[in-house]
Parts: sequence; structure tokens; C-alpha cells
Amino acid sequence: MGRNHEVVTSHPLLDSQGELTEPGWSRSLLQKYDRSAIKAPKWRIKEWDYYLVLSDKFAGAFTISDDGYIGLQSVSLLTFGDKPKEHTETILNTFPMGKLSLPSSSESGITEYKDDRLQMKFEALDGKRHITCHFDNFYKGNAFECDIYLEQPKMDSMVIATPWDKKHCFYYNQKINCMRASGYMSYGGHRYTFNPATDFGTLDWGRGVWTYDNTWNWGSGNCDVNGKAFGFNIGYGFGNTKAATENIIFYDGVAHKLDDITFHIPESSYMDPWKFTSSDGRFEMDFVPVLDRAACLDYKVIVSDQHQVFGRLTGTAILDNGEKIHVKDMMCFAEKVHNRY
Repeated sequence: MGRNHEVVTSHPLLDSQGELTEPGWSRSLLQKYDRSAIKAPKWRIKEWDYYLVLSDKFAGAFTISDDGYIGLQSVSLLTFGDKPKEHTETILNTFPMGKLSLPSSSESGITEYKDDRLQMKFEALDGKRHITCHFDNFYKGNAFECDIYLEQPKMDSMVIATPWDKKHCFYYNQKINCMRASGYMSYGGHRYTFNPATDFGTLDWGRGVWTYDNTWNWGSGNCDVNGKAFGFNIGYGFGNTKAATENIIFYDGVAHKLDDITFHIPESSYMDPWKFTSSDGRFEMDFVPVLDRAACLDYKVIVSDQHQVFGRLTGTAILDNGEKIHVKDMMCFAEKVHNRY
């Protein structure tokens, strides 16, 4: 099986032993996820839907997750003006272990969380996605609300099936880039309106059984280049990527697969300029941070140290046919996360 092995036929994700049938990447969810085929304990299963909706001046991030012995439901509001700032509010649930009934595919169904304080719903509709949220006392006594649509025409996505070097552990993940965003977020008397001509949403859809201690890097962004949607997804640290990486660029709805990408994060500070380089020379970028969404949770057994850094990307990406895509000051993010959970 060569590096960047592409899966092109549809079949169950897991075999009768609870191991991946065919590690590799694909352009859509060809391999079918079935929670009941997992052989690991219920409390080790992690399932989540994460949406990031980003404009040049503000962003919203929305997570509904069932991580086995903990559920993490969160909303972030970020603004990138003269004094960039963010607020993230998280609700923790103990031992959801499948009770949230997250859909087995990203392609249809409803992902929903409700309690007295937070009502959040992600709906997959034909050709679009709908995000609604009401969060009481989000910050300083003010509520947060949103009603956002993301357009999803027929287009490639980045799907990866990755094993870990541990029995019954795997990661099945889809990233959908370049979805044009409309609708609004409101908080504290401000209304933040998304413009589909310039603003995009990204879905990070994850299902799997993780090992306990992991550090990963991930970066993603979208913009228009020459009147067509361009997006990228880069990252590593999600298990054994011998079969395929998740490094990819999208242009006009088509995926162009990349080899290895290296994140050069300055040791001095996450807010100093970064670089991204590629083994195949097809993704060479400079990244100037604007805001570090840093979060550190320490509950002894569960530890999460996150730096999701938003900033502006400038450089060159090269398509499969050799065409160069030049981006300048593209708003995007890149992160380094260490989790023990």
C-alpha cells in the first residue's frame, strides 16, 4: 500500500475484528462507519462534529461531542479587530457514552445538544448545512445566538481512515472545506453577519477510538482565488499515517493531494510568525498570527492544552497540474493541541 493510498470503493469501515478494513484517504465517506462494529470499550469511543465559520473580521466555532466518559459542548466567538479577542464557553457532561446519538454519517441527519442553558443543532440538508444555537449567559450575563447556513454543492472533501499502533484504535475523519457562509451570530447587542461572497465554513467530523495521550497539529482555511473557492487542510499527529496523510488543497471543488507538511512553530511565542513547508514543494507558506485561542483544562485524568492560532497566510500552493495558486493575507488558523483523555 503506497503513501497517500486513495480508497475508491464503498465498504464497511471496520472488519469483524473491529480493525480498519482499508487505511487511506478518500474524497467522500466511502467507508461506512457503524458504532456497533467497534470492539473497544464504550468509554474510549470519541465522536464529534465541529464547525468553524470564518470571516476576515470575526468567527464562530461550534462543537457537539461525545468523547466516551466526557462530553464537551462548546461555542467560541472570535473578533479580529484592533484588539483581537475571543471567548469560549464549554459545557462538560459526564459519561455520555453514545447517549447523544451522533449520526453515523455527515451526509444526513441531525446532531443536537440541549440543556437548560444551551440549545445547539447542526442539520445536514440537501446541498447545505444549518447551524443554530442559543447559549444563555454566554459571557458577562449576555446570551449568544446564531442562525447560519453553509452551502455545500457537490465537491470533494478530505476523508481519512487512520489506525493507531494499538488494537481496536482508529480515527475516521472528514474535513469539508469551502462551504460559503450566510446568516448571523449575535452577542451583547452586536450582530455579526456572514457574507457568502467572502466568508466560509469548514466541518471537522470525527469518529473513532483514540489512544490516551496525543499531540497533533492542524491547520485549515478558505478564500477565493481568481473567482474560485480555494481551501487547504494540513495536519499530523492523529495516529499512524503510513497509508495516507490528510494534507490537501481544494480548488473549484476538486481535491489535490499533498505529501508531508511541516509546521515550523517558533519556540519564542505562538504569536511570532510561523512557516509551513512541504516535502513535495507544493505548499510553502508564511503565517502571521493575529490571535491565540489558548485553553488549558487540567482535571488530572483529562488534560487538554490547546493553542488554536488565527492569523494571515501568504504563499504558494501548487495544483496537480502544476498551476500555482498565490494567496495573500488569507485569514485562517493553525493549531497545536496536546490531549490526554
